[in-house]
Amino acid sequence: MPSNPAMHTKRASCRACGGRDLELFLPLGDVALANSFLRSDAEFASEPRFPLDVYFCRTCSMVQLLDVIDPEALFRNYLYITGTSDTIARHNVGYAKTVVELVGIGAQGLVVEAASNDGSLLKCFQAHGVRVLGVEPATNIAEQASAAGVPTVNEFFGAAKGAELRAQHGPAKAVIGNNVLAHVDDPVDFLRGFKALLDHDGLAICEVPELAEFVERLEYDTVYHEHLSYFSVTSLMRVCEEAGLRIVRVDHVPVHGGSVRMYAAPVERVREHAADVVAMSAREKSTGIAAPERLRSFARDVEAQRAGLLELLEKLHAEGKSVGGYGAPAKGNTLLNYCGITTRLLPWTVDKSPLKVGLFAPGSHIPVLPSSELLARQPDYCLILAWNFADEIRAQQAEYARRGGRFILPIPRARIV
Repeated sequence: MPSNPAMHTKRASCRACGGRDLELFLPLGDVALANSFLRSDAEFASEPRFPLDVYFCRTCSMVQLLDVIDPEALFRNYLYITGTSDTIARHNVGYAKTVVELVGIGAQGLVVEAASNDGSLLKCFQAHGVRVLGVEPATNIAEQASAAGVPTVNEFFGAAKGAELRAQHGPAKAVIGNNVLAHVDDPVDFLRGFKALLDHDGLAICEVPELAEFVERLEYDTVYHEHLSYFSVTSLMRVCEEAGLRIVRVDHVPVHGGSVRMYAAPVERVREHAADVVAMSAREKSTGIAAPERLRSFARDVEAQRAGLLELLEKLHAEGKSVGGYGAPAKGNTLLNYCGITTRLLPWTVDKSPLKVGLFAPGSHIPVLPSSELLARQPDYCLILAWNFADEIRAQQAEYARRGGRFILPIPRARIV
């Protein structure tokens, strides 16, 4: 079904610098929204699809989507919750400890998280005895977080909301955005909201997937309509400058296929980006990770990955081998749609999230079953769509492997492990 014009607009300029010198390098086709799972086959024919095309700004190096879907359609009722992953749970414990110690947050200090999801990260801050406030646009998940004891405002975040929350709750020692900066069409306005909320000695902290890892590991499946921007340290510096912030520290963290966590302070307190951050940007430029030639090569490698995965699945199908999937993540839906994988090659997948079980994956219409079904059905092969949690999944499903099951990892190249 063609896209719904009421839900879809297209930018003509870069969301970081406003430049118009933009090059399309990775067209992934017209794709269903990655988190818009379907409830029955009656919805299949009317399912909308939208262009999923990735561009590069020649002016500031920002990699981004220009097609923008109405955030109300994407985020008001959301099916991704952070609390289902053991890996993320461990990550959050260390995250909170690092921030509390770095900023020196005492018992009366306030930590605010924009797009706080089910409050999993803020619970880790509560364990340190600090005050917390979540801001979450998904009504269903905001209610879940509030019920779990995490104070949560059911709103979208931006500059105006940041100033409003400061007036209501006081200044924050830390304002956090975890895997959300890439989701907003105006990242500068979003970060201005962070600045508006911050205490004079506070820090704005954002964790985003890293462009270098995206390119080097061929992580094209992390492209979906929610992920509007694909940040390098260089492009993070640019949006921070526009928002009146300067980056004082960048940590590399392994989650989600490789991410960076930036810590930024108001320009009134810190006049320049830290020297090691400037050096990181210089290394990005010297390696050409965001250069047009490298991105075009990346696109050719993406085409080769699709061919290799389809060749493997077709071979197993021809041999009469059974294949199931593990995970129903948004990234998996991009991969399934781009590769044209349907129930013929992958009859079902399983997931731990109760919000997804019983639904059908967007575009591919593959049914999502409880995670217990992997062992109950014992397919010959299991395609791990949530490959960023592959170690966790393989450990949890050791009995499946003991019984002779084999796992397939699709990224960066399809391979049996």
